[in-house]
Amino acid sequence: MKALVFQGPGQTAWQDVPDPAIKDAADAIVRVDAVTICGTDLHIVKGDVPEVTPGRILGHEAVGTVVEIGGDVHTVRPGDRVLISCISSCGRCSYCRESRYGQCRGGGGWVLGHTIDGAQAEYVRVPFADLSVHLLPSAVESHDAVLLADIFPTSYEVGVLNGKVRPGDTVVVVGAGPIGLAAIATARLYSPGRIIAVDLAESRLAAARAFGADATAGATEQPEQLVADLTDGLGADVVIEAVGVPEAFEMCTRMVRPGGRVANIGVHGKPATLHLEDLWIKDVTITTGLVDTSSTPMLLRMMAAGRLPGGELVTHRFELGQMEEAYDVFSRAGDTGALKVVLGGPQHDVVASAAGHETDGA
Repeated sequence: MKALVFQGPGQTAWQDVPDPAIKDAADAIVRVDAVTICGTDLHIVKGDVPEVTPGRILGHEAVGTVVEIGGDVHTVRPGDRVLISCISSCGRCSYCRESRYGQCRGGGGWVLGHTIDGAQAEYVRVPFADLSVHLLPSAVESHDAVLLADIFPTSYEVGVLNGKVRPGDTVVVVGAGPIGLAAIATARLYSPGRIIAVDLAESRLAAARAFGADATAGATEQPEQLVADLTDGLGADVVIEAVGVPEAFEMCTRMVRPGGRVANIGVHGKPATLHLEDLWIKDVTITTGLVDTSSTPMLLRMMAAGRLPGGELVTHRFELGQMEEAYDVFSRAGDTGALKVVLGGPQHDVVASAAGHETDGA
């Protein structure tokens, strides 16, 4: 099959690799129908995630069709259309028993495209398939569903829930890329008083306004002063960092009010300075986190009901074999206006079987 292979910092190739095979009875082999590129993938290519070694197939966000299952898989069968979660769960360790799947110690967690081969390929092996894939209803198209593999649960759990967004809050989202936009969309579920988006690119600020931001500011246009002006000098109740660079994190800690919360989502490849000389007295809570995807079933129901934006986040579509072109477009988002790029994703025709599963229609 063909797959995108990491070959070292700054180097990838769409090349021939062996087909995946069942290695454990809990595995499923899934044909990739739609896959996307994550900002974390760009960090990997830059060399910011040293655990990813040359030869690794990248990618952890995909929708596909099950083609083979191991003997211990009971919730899906060949022919099922499924969402592949970015997080795998053994279901047995102490973290999984607390629904903290991102910290799984039984061989799961973030493994796809990280410590095992990922989903930017024609086929992918998914471990712990019973807990790591979700059957898709016919009402949800692949191009929409793929956004539930990572960005929506990540922004919701690591940003909105960790930040404890409440009705009436002033929420600042620093970084209006896909994660930031999903944070805006899911923060609105809690009726904050206002949402302020900060980004360098005007195209992304425009997208932030379309997704529900009440005010926007360019990162070079004194966003801290805007936040101060809108809060009578107090600062924001919740600040969500969705970039992953030191300057963004440090800006967040300057914009939060005493007693407020900073929720860091961004993947950081360099140290950031924590100014405790200013923060120690302010009762500020700072959270970090890797998504657990425990919210995915709920978010999937919301998307099926039309309560979450889907395709509006997808700005560019490619054939699966155009992986290198898609990476180029996504990595130059400031020039191309790219938000989320999706590869593959043919239209599906499904019917419900008597057992409640869905199968490809004739």
